[in-house]
Amino acid sequence: MSVQLGDISLDGIRERIQQTSPWNFAVALVILYGIYRALQIGRRDKRMPPGPPTLPLLGNLHQIPITGMYKKFKEWGEEFGGIYSLKLASSTVIVLYDRKAVHDLVDKKGLLYAERPHSYVNDLVTHGDSLVFQDHHERQKAKRKIATHNFSPKILDERVAPVQDAEVTVLLNDLVTKPEDFYNHMKRLTSSIACILVYGQRATSYEDFWGHVRSSLWFGEALEPGANPPVDEFPVLKYLPEFISPWKTRAKYAGSVMHKIWSEARSRVDERRRRGDIRTSHGSLADKLLDEYTEKGSPLSKQELDHFFGLLVEGGAETTSSTMLTLILCLAMNPRVQQKAQKEIDAVCGTERMPEWSDFARLPYINCIIKEGMRWRPAAPVGIPHRVAADDFYEGMLIPKDSTIFIPTWALHHAERFGYDDPYEFKPERYINHPKLANDYAGGADFSNRDKSNCSSHHYGYGSGRRMCPGIHLAERTQWRIAAKLLWAFDILPGLDPATGKPVKLDPNHYVEGLLHGPAPFKCIFKPRSQTHVDIITRELAAARRFLAPYE
Repeated sequence: MSVQLGDISLDGIRERIQQTSPWNFAVALVILYGIYRALQIGRRDKRMPPGPPTLPLLGNLHQIPITGMYKKFKEWGEEFGGIYSLKLASSTVIVLYDRKAVHDLVDKKGLLYAERPHSYVNDLVTHGDSLVFQDHHERQKAKRKIATHNFSPKILDERVAPVQDAEVTVLLNDLVTKPEDFYNHMKRLTSSIACILVYGQRATSYEDFWGHVRSSLWFGEALEPGANPPVDEFPVLKYLPEFISPWKTRAKYAGSVMHKIWSEARSRVDERRRRGDIRTSHGSLADKLLDEYTEKGSPLSKQELDHFFGLLVEGGAETTSSTMLTLILCLAMNPRVQQKAQKEIDAVCGTERMPEWSDFARLPYINCIIKEGMRWRPAAPVGIPHRVAADDFYEGMLIPKDSTIFIPTWALHHAERFGYDDPYEFKPERYINHPKLANDYAGGADFSNRDKSNCSSHHYGYGSGRRMCPGIHLAERTQWRIAAKLLWAFDILPGLDPATGKPVKLDPNHYVEGLLHGPAPFKCIFKPRSQTHVDIITRELAAARRFLAPYE
């Protein structure tokens, strides 16, 4: 019996099936399996921490903002609570929006979480040899050991303190003579200190090569989370031509600028050394290592060594200047804080002298101000991501091998769920019961005593675990000296509107965003507190310039 279905009979269908090659079925099965596997891309493993809903292939890529990722991290953290996950196509991101999780994973399991995520764009920019973005291998550890030793508290307090004091005195004089250029004065100061330590060279002005020897503008824009297409998740994007890939052009340009600047810095040091001007006795890291490598040979290529020196300057200069400009903005908006700090300073120093590092214990409010500035607007608001080297489990949740781990610094610092009252307000009193430096609390076993309002002793501005910033001691000492001496010398006020003559309203959200954040230029007045203060600055200036002259 033949059943007819329109123009096709059942017998005809059977005949076609019988005539079909088994290879056709195999091909069909492979195609179906390929479709199935493709649809698994972007899906979240049920064992992983929760997170926003995903789409096939994309995961959460469609939800990643081009800028402002630090705010999005907080928004998702409040929605999903604690540790949560994102899927970026086949890649996994774990966000530790929880202080206990940061401590239990990144601090306690430091070696497992000490790697960096692999990034095509990072490699275009940094040439793959960056101290900051390299994996935790032997060459990276060797560089970190050099940085940690040479920026240790002992060496800083014995050799670097006079440099910091002298350069801050020059800053104060610059603010007396040309206060409207405070933005560039601050950048010159931090760059000069870093260049003296690394290259044995100082900046006499911001326009000097050593006054702005940095590539952060291009560097930061090229590496901001969300600013590039998902090239690591979809490697085929690597092969797109540049005329339709402006992100690739930007990354290569940032890398070429960085390489050019650091190579020029090295060539200037080499030329100085050829003239017989070797500054090992002055504490120059470049001179010290180049002398050592002349005898024993260098474990690093010339490019890698040049970039190592450059990244030390970049890290020491740009983050500190951004942090201090944020602090100036906060002080100008909060006269109450200034008055309280000045009362404390005047009781210790009067008008007879500037504050000194030996006054640290007697000026606890200055330390509070610095901590609060780093909490209020950290220079790296999403932190530098880590990568987990093997599968791990936390409170029953899977953290897959090679997941990118974010410690969302700004989000953690502004979370009311962690006890912060009025987190968007500038309140140095949050830290009044914790007078030590940040590094004294960062590695402590009590995570609840690290970053909680009213009992907070630290913040996440320097990172966590084995990849914590090796320049933490230098930054703490430089910032304290700047803040204490600025507040001793000046009342810091909002600038005046040229049309109305009235104080301008400062915008706490007007920031230049990238990998690092810093306030966009703003108007500010530095009013000397008295002629006596100015006279002391002038008196100290001559000695400061004599001390700094050998570095010019």
